[in-house]
Amino acid sequence: MNRNLTQLVENTRNYLGLLRKKPIEEIYTKLILGGQPGPQLPNYGDDAAVIPWKDGYLLLAADGMMTRLLVNEPYAAGKASVMVTVNDIYAMGGRPLAMVNVLASGDAAHRSKVIDGIRKGCEKLRVPMVGGHVHPDAPPEAPALSVAILGHAKRLLRSHLAAPGDDLVFAADLTGQVGCYSVVSWDANSGKTPEELVHRLEALPMIAENGWALACKDVSNAGLLGTLSIMMENSGRGAEIDLDAVPCPSELDFSDWTTSFQSFGFVLSVRPENSPRVIDLFQERQIRAAVVGKVTEGRTVSIRTGSESQTLFDFSKDIITGITCPPH
Repeated sequence: MNRNLTQLVENTRNYLGLLRKKPIEEIYTKLILGGQPGPQLPNYGDDAAVIPWKDGYLLLAADGMMTRLLVNEPYAAGKASVMVTVNDIYAMGGRPLAMVNVLASGDAAHRSKVIDGIRKGCEKLRVPMVGGHVHPDAPPEAPALSVAILGHAKRLLRSHLAAPGDDLVFAADLTGQVGCYSVVSWDANSGKTPEELVHRLEALPMIAENGWALACKDVSNAGLLGTLSIMMENSGRGAEIDLDAVPCPSELDFSDWTTSFQSFGFVLSVRPENSPRVIDLFQERQIRAAVVGKVTEGRTVSIRTGSESQTLFDFSKDIITGITCPPH
């Protein structure tokens, strides 16, 4: 497997899925930091907004599909729109309740494929699509699809609570296949029953409810190293990541694995005494999990293999999303 550190640093820092996060800073500053006060908890990079509700929390999230995926693979884009929003809820220790969508597609055949994909995703992950909006006159070359999801949680996993001394645990389903050709991806959902898929995901709210971890993110289009780095940026911390400890499927080159979108991939910041419990829980569900690094006091994320180490990000000067929790 390719663990050339210089190449991995360059690939990660210049990966389009990571660079696409840059506009978040302006939006976050204007709409979240400078936005309308409400009942929501402060958001420092969470995958969903958190609204205290009764004896727990409502979770509200939205995602949009990349245009090239929607144009080239409309059925896959429909399925993915469900998966990514469902993962956002589970990544925060919650369980999904329902979804709505906004679909712009002026081509009936294309629109039908997208809808079929959405229906399949809902069936596989057992979440209802309860409403939405359609633009049937959108130009065929510029379709769009966004999905919003509502979930609930008893206890939370957040993006900004990684603490110095925590283990960084990576959990992934390696029993899959290379996914869509429009983006680098790993499909660990196809071929599995709804029961199997939900059983895997249920590990996340169990971890939250047992208090075994406080911080988690799903491996999104920023890739594994990008997602780990964003968690550190959100938390105002640094990390040392051991590439030799990262589980990887044999079907993908290691450099592709670190930038791939994963249908089941999560990174958690866990106190060392709880890591065995977390890892065992995932492995009981046929999920590979391992400690792949440590959270540090500084603001530098480094990667190493063997005795060699290089800096991936230095958040005293680098920016991915620009979202950092104030010192606490």
